[in-house]
Amino acid sequence: MHFFDRLADRIATADSVVSVGLDPDPARLPDSVLDADLPRWQFNRRIIDATHEHAACYKPNAAFYEDPDGWRALEETIAYAHGKNVPVLLDAKRGDIGNTARQYAQILDEDEGPAADAITVNPFLGRDSLEPFLQRADRGVFVLGRTSNPGGEDLQDLELASGEKLYERVVHLADLWNGNGNIGLVVGATNPDELEEIRELVPDIPFLVPGVGAQGGDAEAAVEHGLADGVGLVNSSRGIIFAGEDAATRRGDSGDAFFKAAGQSAKQLKQRLNQFR
Repeated sequence: MHFFDRLADRIATADSVVSVGLDPDPARLPDSVLDADLPRWQFNRRIIDATHEHAACYKPNAAFYEDPDGWRALEETIAYAHGKNVPVLLDAKRGDIGNTARQYAQILDEDEGPAADAITVNPFLGRDSLEPFLQRADRGVFVLGRTSNPGGEDLQDLELASGEKLYERVVHLADLWNGNGNIGLVVGATNPDELEEIRELVPDIPFLVPGVGAQGGDAEAAVEHGLADGVGLVNSSRGIIFAGEDAATRRGDSGDAFFKAAGQSAKQLKQRLNQFR
């Protein structure tokens, strides 16, 4: 079963297109998880418990797991999310060539433990750098299309000899490379006009739309232009997982209020997005 078929089923079950970013910054974890063997895993477990009813997908960012305990925490997190029947999209932005790319793509294999259902990739090195990911037809591959960070325009807005902008070329190439129907695009939510333009270029590719939440992206545009035949994801990370950061119970107790706030934030975002579906 292809990733986007599984994602469509999950969206229907949860009545949600919310992607919850699992970015457990060690400096921001509540005291209630710090004594655990793997604090990041304990944090993620409680976030998943609080939010899974409202999550279409979980999106851990690999940057928060780049150490031995972190990878253990990530593996436990993926397995636990799967136990709740929620797919996992690893935000790793991989993009390399040859054997290096093949090694990176092993995170999508089941051979050595729970594998991510999808991954983000950087297309800057071209088709061959993405081929080890694309050939896994049952896994989702989200290509960076147009990012929402201020520096994105340094390269993405450059005009090519053809008259198109660089990000428009990337979008067209992603469409050409989508032979297995497993490609999605990462398109930021902070510029609604560009979201609309990119949707017109590729009507059938689902988007992962970050930037709704702490970055203040346009929720209506994210839903209107981010979904293809009802399938797509709108991500919030800090706006959900640290929604309870200012709770009075952050220090010195079980942290129930902290995680309850995360669940409430996920629910509110789901309801907000569903107004436009």
